[in-house]
This record gives sequence, structure tokens and C-alpha cells, in this order.
Amino acid sequence: MLRRISAVLVVVTSLMAVRQAVAHEGHKPVVKNAKTTQAKTGPVKSMPVTTSSVKARDLYQRALQDYELLYLERATIGWRAATKEDPQFAAAFAMLAMNSRDPEEGRNARERAKELAAKASPGERLMINWIATVQEGNFLAGIAAMNDMIAMFPRDKHVYYIAANWLMGVQGNEQAHHLLHRALDIDPDFAPALNNLAYLHARNREFTEALQSMDRYAALLPKEPNPQDSYGEILRMAGQFDRALEHYRAALAIDASFNTSQVGLGDTYALMGDQERARQEYDKAIANEPNQANRFDYRMQKAITWVREKNYVEADRQLWRISVEAHAQSYELQEAQALRRMAQYGSDDQQALEHLISAEDALTHRHNLAASDRDEERAQTLRLRAARLMQSGKSDDAQAAFTQLEQLASENRDRVIQECWHGAAGEMLAAKGNFKEAIAELEEDQDNPETLVLLARAYKETGAIEKSRAIEDRVRTTNLPSLEQALAAGAIRGKAVQAPEPVAAR
Repeated sequence: MLRRISAVLVVVTSLMAVRQAVAHEGHKPVVKNAKTTQAKTGPVKSMPVTTSSVKARDLYQRALQDYELLYLERATIGWRAATKEDPQFAAAFAMLAMNSRDPEEGRNARERAKELAAKASPGERLMINWIATVQEGNFLAGIAAMNDMIAMFPRDKHVYYIAANWLMGVQGNEQAHHLLHRALDIDPDFAPALNNLAYLHARNREFTEALQSMDRYAALLPKEPNPQDSYGEILRMAGQFDRALEHYRAALAIDASFNTSQVGLGDTYALMGDQERARQEYDKAIANEPNQANRFDYRMQKAITWVREKNYVEADRQLWRISVEAHAQSYELQEAQALRRMAQYGSDDQQALEHLISAEDALTHRHNLAASDRDEERAQTLRLRAARLMQSGKSDDAQAAFTQLEQLASENRDRVIQECWHGAAGEMLAAKGNFKEAIAELEEDQDNPETLVLLARAYKETGAIEKSRAIEDRVRTTNLPSLEQALAAGAIRGKAVQAPEPVAAR
């Protein structure tokens, strides 16, 4: 499993100036009596953490180990426990803010970390600034703080890993690749870095190299479930579904509670076309999942199986229930995502637009969401709204929605937002028949399978037949369990998803 958490990442290029590490003598972060020290002869090898409690320190360190082994729920529980043991522990609050999927808990932890930052060490203050500033929507300032943190600890492999892991979550793959190699320069057998490098290779469709990294990773951690889980996911990405199933089951044999492998079984069966078996596997994951946000996510994955079967009535029922329950429990992001997904495959433009209005409204119900999550989801909603309005002949309203997205993109350099903006610009141009200019915009949004379908068409319309075929082949051979991939694959097969009228009794 990869931790599932760029704009133009201009500031990240300063990472290249970080001095290469040559040695690492262990992670020794505690500072007794709430004081931190740094040797006068050079930078410390590890980021110190400021706490007066030995127990809180130990809880923090165990949580960091769980985080690197991808026991993510256990890591969150550990950081939560550390903050209770020492309510002045700023770094523990920062990591809780970064990793909690409960929006209320995340907001409270972020505010508490900021309050306590003045009492923390310089490195911790940079970490808090990075996490809080990014979550509050100031992407470039957050990146700058992250760079300064890395430069302060050029011999701490764990700092490199945390930063690289986050960068991969926001599609900063090139920068993440650089940081992971820095970590491996310090410790060639640093297993978490090998895991993430394997995913970077897989994202580039370099599956031979990805599996070589996985061989090393699995050999280093033979008794841990995540190497088998990651093996399964990369094999699934490569289209080797039967082998993927074997590795997911091997992970569950090591630890039956490692629920991402249970979800992996559902994802793999869904891509194999066995939607009924996929639903059975998702049901097991939902029943065993302690985290409410994850349960909503898994239920949405299950709903997509009905879309693949073109049973849009049942997909609507499932997603609507999720939106209602998420609203009642103040999970605004999952509420908005469920409503947006209903609009993605719905055939009725007006009904879809109503869902999109509700989705955007959901993002501000309680004001608990981090600005980063809110703005990314809003960008996706605005992009889909512009496309739907253009499709229904309301070009002025479509332009108004696009203008809102453009304003959001000008204020936030988050890559998800930037890609939505470029993709929407390409769609608007293509809708007007201007395929030549659309291509440049669409090429900036190649993480979205549906954009790739439009890009293939734009290439074809401008006579770039070989490029069009290459993009179509890429869509056909991409194995992601997302709704976007399901819709894109259907379109490439010449069987674009056509939904009936949405459920009336809504």
C-alpha cells in the first residue's frame, strides 16, 4: 500500500540544493524536560521532538514506525495517545493533523499544533508550518517550510520519507523520487523508501523496475503484510490480476486485520469484471473497518461496481445513502464526493447540475474541512459543472463556472486544482471545435483518464493519429479501480456510459 493522502511545484526545485547525506546513526529524537539541543559542530542527524513525557515520546516513535509500515489507523491512534499523554506535544498534534481522517479532529489538532509551535524546536516549528500552511490552502508557502525542514536535517531518512510520501499524494513524483533516493543514500535498506520507489516506477508504467524494488522490499520485511499488499497493488496495475489476488491473500494471511488488502481483493475483482465477487470483498472490508471515513470510501468503491454493470439506479441509491449518512456525521468531503460521482455518470444534465450544487454546498456545512481538501474537491466540482453546462447549451453559465475555477487555480498552486483548471480549459476549447489549442491544455491533465479520452479525440481531429492511438492504448491498459477509469474505459471501447433518469424518489 502507498500512503493515500503539483501545482507547479516551483519551490520544490530548491530540494536539489540539499546536501547529500553520507551517514545515519539512528533516530534519536527525544529531548527531556521539554528542551532540545543541537551539536555545535554541524546539523543533528535526526529531528528532535519536544516533550517532557518519556511515555509520550515512545508513543510518538511507535506511531512513526507504524506509519512507515503502513499501519495507518494504528499510527493515528498512537499520535492521538501521545497528545493525551502530553497535551503540550506540538509535533504529535502536527502528525495527528496530517493523518487523521476525522475532519473535526484534524482541525483541532492543526490549531493546537500552531498554538504550541513557539515552545517546540526549530525543526518541529518548520514541520508544523509546512503541515498547517498547506492544509490552510497556501501551497507554495507550505512547500517552502518543508524544504527548510529537509535542509535542517539532511541526514534524517525519516524526514525524507514523510516529505516524499506527502509529495506523492499531491503528484509531486519527480521531487519525491529525489527525496527517496536521498533516504536510500543514508540507508540502502530503508524499506519504506523502497516501497514508495516501486510505486513511482509503476506510475510511470515501469513495471519491471517496480517489481525489482518490491522484491527488495519484501525480502527486508518478510513478516509484515504491507510488502505483500504493495506487491498485489503493483501487479494489479500491471494487469496481472491472478498474481495480485495471491499477494493480497498472502498479506491477509500475515495479518487478517490489514484491511487495505481486503479492499485490494475487491478492487481487483472489479477490474477483472466480476462485480458480484467484488461487492462481497468490499462488504468484508466495510464490516472490518474501524475508520468511518474509510468505510465511506469503501462503500463508494462498491457503488462503482453498479456503474460498471450499468445499473445506475442501484449506484444512485448507494451513493445517495452515503451522502445522507456522511452529512449526518459531518464528513463533508465524503458527502460531496458521493454527490459529485452521481453527477459524473448521470445522463440528465439538470439532475447532474443539482447534484453538483449540493456537492459544493456540502463542503461548507460545518467548516471543519482543511482548506486543501475543500479546494481540491471544489475544483473537481466546478470542472464538472462547466462541462455539464456547456453540454446542455448554457455556454454563458459554463464560462461563469470556469471563471470560478480559474480564480481558485490562481490562488492555489495545488496540482489537483491546476490539473482541473487545465482540463476544464481543454474541454471548453474542444466543445467549441478548437482542438488544436485544446491539446496543450489537456496534456497538462494526464492523471485523469477521462481527460485522456478527450485528448485522444483531439489528437485524432488534428491528424495526430499515432498519438491518438497511443493514448487510447494507455487508457485500455491502465488498471485503476476509479470511477473515472471505468467511464474512460467504456468510452474508449465505444460504449460510453449512458445512464437512465436518476432515481425519482430522492
